[in-house]
Amino acid sequence: MYQLKLAALIVFCCMSTIMLLAQAPSAPTQPGSSAAKSPAASAYANTKLTYKIIDAPKHTYGYDVFADGRLMIHQRSAPALPSNEGFKTREDAIKVALLVIKKIKKGEMPPTISIDEMKKLNVIK
Repeated sequence: MYQLKLAALIVFCCMSTIMLLAQAPSAPTQPGSSAAKSPAASAYANTKLTYKIIDAPKHTYGYDVFADGRLMIHQRSAPALPSNEGFKTREDAIKVALLVIKKIKKGEMPPTISIDEMKKLNVIK
């Protein structure tokens, strides 16, 4: 009887493991690969994307991005930075808003902005 219970337990564990492995997600894709794009990468190809510069804390600036007039992104703080402050100038906020729109049009969702990208735009040093 003990051996039968042990055999049933082993079979149950093996089957459970097989079922878990069969449902496991595939390996993560490499950044920048076409597989990393959102399934709806072309969803914004024919969308009118616009931006508006907004006031942010401590006399700084942020931006809103609109898709066909509907608010899509509300960014009051400079992305990738630890503070709640926005950009020091309107021009800096415009540079990053335009980069965000460019990424959305390319199908990069979410349109994440890195510190390196902001350095290339001369928004931060």
